[in-house]
Order: sequence, then C-alpha cells, then structure tokens
Amino acid sequence: MKRVIISVILFILGMISPGKAQEKTWSLQDCIDYALEQNIQVRKSKIAWEESKENTLQSRAQLFPSLSFSSGQSLVNHPKTTDTDKNSYTGTYGFNSSVSLYRGGELRLNIRQQELQNKIQELYIQEAENNIEIAITEGYLQVLYAAESVEINKKTVEISEAQCERARELYAAGDIAQSDLAQLLSQYSADKYQLVVAQTALDEKKLELKQLLELDISAVIELDIPEIQENEVLQVLPSKEVIYAAALDFMPEIKNGRLAVSAAEYDVAIARSGYLPSLDLTAGIGSSHLSGSGYSFSNQMKNNFNESIGVTLSIPIYSNRKNKSALKIARLKVEDADLDYLNTQKDLLKTVETVYLDAVSSQDRYRSAMESVNAARQSFTLVQEQFNLGMKNTLEMLTEKNNLLIAQQEIVQAKYMAILSQQLLGFYQGKGIQLGRRQNNTDNI
Repeated sequence: MKRVIISVILFILGMISPGKAQEKTWSLQDCIDYALEQNIQVRKSKIAWEESKENTLQSRAQLFPSLSFSSGQSLVNHPKTTDTDKNSYTGTYGFNSSVSLYRGGELRLNIRQQELQNKIQELYIQEAENNIEIAITEGYLQVLYAAESVEINKKTVEISEAQCERARELYAAGDIAQSDLAQLLSQYSADKYQLVVAQTALDEKKLELKQLLELDISAVIELDIPEIQENEVLQVLPSKEVIYAAALDFMPEIKNGRLAVSAAEYDVAIARSGYLPSLDLTAGIGSSHLSGSGYSFSNQMKNNFNESIGVTLSIPIYSNRKNKSALKIARLKVEDADLDYLNTQKDLLKTVETVYLDAVSSQDRYRSAMESVNAARQSFTLVQEQFNLGMKNTLEMLTEKNNLLIAQQEIVQAKYMAILSQQLLGFYQGKGIQLGRRQNNTDNI
C-alpha cells in the first residue's frame, strides 16, 4: 500500500513539474507580444526615450535660477614679521545665484526642440516594434511553409511505399521486370531522403524563429497551425495608391522624417539667437573672517556679512565667424533633413510597390498552381491505375508522381508568399498583422 501511495505522489509531481508547466503552443500573436517585450532593440529604444525625456527636464531647468555655496580657506605665513604670530588664517563663505533673463530665445527654443526629440525617440520605439513584428511574421510563415512541405513529403513517401509493395507483387507475378522494381525502390529511398531534408529545413526555420524570440537554449517552441482558407489567399487587394496613402499617415518613419525637419529648423532659430544680446542676473550673500584681527569669529562673520546683486549684458560684436558658421551649418542640416524625409517617402513607396507586386503575382501563381495540382493529381491517379494493371511503365508513373509533387510544392509556396504579402500590405495600412483563424483541433507543429 505504501508503494502505491508513493507512486501516486510521484505521478502527481510529474504532472505539475516545471517542464510540463512551461510547455506552450505559440500563436503568431503570442510570438509578436513576447518579442515586443523581450527584444533587445525595442528595450534599448525605450531607454533612449527615457534619456531624451530627462534631457527635456534639464532644458526646462535652465529657465530657473541656480544656487551654489562656496567657501575658501587659506593659511598665510609671514616669516619676516616681528609679530608673535607669524601665521594668519582667512575664511570666506558665500551663497551665489544666477539666472538668465534673456538669451535671444535660445533657452525656450532648446526646450521646444527637445520636446520634438522626445516624440522622435518615441517613434523610434514604434519603428523597432514594427521591425520585429514584421520579422516575426516572416519567420512564423516560413515555419508554416516548411511544415506543410514536410506533410507533402510524408504523403509522397507513403505513396512510394505503397507503389513498392505493389511492384513487388507485380514482379512476383512476372508482370514487371526486376529493373522496374529496382527503379521504384530507388525512388522510395530518394523520397525518404527528401523527407529528411524537408524536416531539417523545418527545424532550421523553427530555430530561426526561436532566435528571433530570444528564447533560452533549452526552450522548445510549438506553433499553432492557423486555418488559411482559399478566399483568404485570393482576397481582393486595395489599390497600391490607397495602401501608400495610408502608409504615409501610419508608418512611424514618415512621421519621424517630418519631425526631424522641424527639429532642424529649430537649430536655425537657435543659431540666429547667437547674434542677439544676452542678459544675466546674479546675486549673492557672503561673509569672511581673519585670524589675529582681535575680533571673535562670530563678530567678524556678522560685521563682514555682505549682499550683492548684478546684471551682466553681453552683446556679440565679432565672434570669429562662430555665429555665421553655426547658422550656415544649421541651414544645411535643414536641407539634409528634407532630403532624408523625401528619401524615406521614396523608400516606403518602393517597398509598398514591391510587396504589392509580390501579392498580385503570388495570387496568380496560386491560381495556376491550383489548376496544375488538380490536373497532375488526376493524371497521376490514372497512370498509377494503369501501372497497376501493367498498362504503363515505371518511368511514366514516376514522371507523373514527380509532376504532382512539384505542383503541390508550388501551390504551398505561392500560398504563403501571398499570405505574407497581404499581411505586410495590411500592416502598412495600420491594420496590424492578422493571420487566419486557429484550427479547433489539436494540430500543432
């Protein structure tokens, strides 16, 4: 009885062990959500954003007075004096404050420019998130494509095995030659090898996705298989003009380009302020004491107490071309930012047009592949039946089987290329990644 109880306890502990608890089937959205939290580039961009916000606080603080305390202590030796005490000790103490009253608007311009920089850094976060989302989607679909290729090769191996069994029967009955049987056995070995190649490709794609997710080396990733319907592959696409117009409003790099131009224009205004006068207000309080004066420390500090206030006006007359060069460089930076903004728009247009062309061509390939698969399947079925009856030779039967395999691989490739292109086009329109429905069964990769 004791052994039974121990066995039951061990079984329960095994059911709730960490290895079991960590098992998870990942959907595409699960992968994206996890990557957005763990990706190093996304996290680094968030740190840069926090740093930028801190710089803004520092810029705003420049509008307020500064306050500092200073103290100087000195010991003086008088070796030639006839006094009894040849050394004297002096101490000074003071609080000082200063504030800029006017600097040609430079301080407030710096604040506004830094606020723009905060928005730019925030958009960099979105760019990093977009990049990882696109990369995860591509990697996820590559895994699905590789998995479907494995299934096709498995079915091919099953067909080859059945053909070999039938060929052995025909050879035993004297209906085919030994060379025909050998050819079929060779094809069966080749099909098994292709299955191994396909499985290796699947493992590699899963590893690439796992690395994108930055999972631990011991982690095992299993994916949901979304149910992709034919109407999803062949859905009607909006015009590329509509997609591009939406992308201009949605993609963060476009917004970033506009803000970069505005930030550069602030540099011009800041450079102009260098030609204007500046006005600073200073104030302070302090006191001092001297040893050997005959007065106590407290009396000296009281008697020597002083207050000061002053205004400093600075008018630039000749700055060794510093202001002129700064203004010229700032204007050149505006032109450069304009060109970067234009280049970003052109790059986005190029990307949208390329992805749109891929989507259209993939849908056309998918339609053609569907027809090819149907025709190849019918032809292979007919030739296989004729081979079993001894009406077709081995070469004709193998040719039809290979034609069917090629057509099946073509339709799978076209399907996932079309789905990927459609997901990207939707993403550029701000719709996010939306990939088919999940199957209700327990199939996974």
